Amino acid sequence: MVQTLTILGLESSCDDTAAAVVRQTDGAEAEVLSSIVHGQTELHSAFGGVVPEIAARAHAEKLDVCVVQALQSAGLTLADMDAIAVTAGPGLIGGVMSGVMCAKGLSAASGLPLVGVNHLAGHALTPRLTDGIAFPYLMLLVSGGHCQYLIAHGPEKFTRLGGTIDDAPGEAFDKTARLLGLPQPGGPSVEVEARSGDPKRFRFPRPLLDRPGCDLSFSGLKTALMRMRDQIVAEKGGLTRQDRADLCAGFQQAIVDTLAEKTRRAMDLYLKENPAEPVIAVAGGVAANSAIRAALETVCTEKDTQFTAPPLNLCTDNAAMIAYAGMERFRTGARDGLDLTARPRWPLDQTSPAMLGSGKKGAKA
Repeated sequence: MVQTLTILGLESSCDDTAAAVVRQTDGAEAEVLSSIVHGQTELHSAFGGVVPEIAARAHAEKLDVCVVQALQSAGLTLADMDAIAVTAGPGLIGGVMSGVMCAKGLSAASGLPLVGVNHLAGHALTPRLTDGIAFPYLMLLVSGGHCQYLIAHGPEKFTRLGGTIDDAPGEAFDKTARLLGLPQPGGPSVEVEARSGDPKRFRFPRPLLDRPGCDLSFSGLKTALMRMRDQIVAEKGGLTRQDRADLCAGFQQAIVDTLAEKTRRAMDLYLKENPAEPVIAVAGGVAANSAIRAALETVCTEKDTQFTAPPLNLCTDNAAMIAYAGMERFRTGARDGLDLTARPRWPLDQTSPAMLGSGKKGAKA
């Protein structure tokens, strides 16, 4: 029997409050019926980054509004849903709790099944939502808080090939923007500045390229930029606009070169599995960077592998990816009760050793 599922998704793991409705009929492409995102950029702009307490409060105030808008935009009601999917981690715990509690309330009131979703799985499964690609595929998840190479074998089965041992690229972009007096979020600001800069004027390190494997590091790159900035200021008494553009261009090029080389290594490992139709997908907020996308496309051409990336509005945090990831879990029979727990840490690959250490709250990544 052909089955059609309609899922309401909620996302609140960082600084975007979102709700969406996604529908899919067996054998057909998934359809995003609505996707509502309320950003918090203005709330955090004065602080140079996301303030967890402010973010959590804003989520609590906006989640119900987003749900109403998502249902209205889709022309549906809760009675038309088959389940409610919600980000249950990882992320800023206050925000994750806001989303989980809202979803629990909706589930309890409506009787709809509840499905907890790993935020990273939402990003990792987005290429299936947008392009319908088949397992297994290579996934580069690159965002403000995460950077990992994963082989996606199924909705809940991922093998991590490598990832960052410290800062994620998005975090490095944000810190660089703060160091250079650029507005947040840092990624788009640095990218815009880099377009008028000379990437060869300043030579930045390409971290960990001298070591085997697919692990990455971006903390030292940010420190190198800070020292270069301080050196220019000491010599000239300040930064010119061209200095700032050149710094951004050099910094961005270092990240581009690093990701390109590490992607080549990850693809070699992935291709050993002899996938019928090799595909590498990239998702996450930093995937919106055009220079990074162009470099990855070049690598794919070299390796005769298909490249895919979601539309820009589905690269950054959104609830459509959560609704779809929840749908994938729901189809396998997964259900969560009202005891669903919000998790600040939740690695996708549960078998590999933690990359960033662990503690009472579990492995960071």
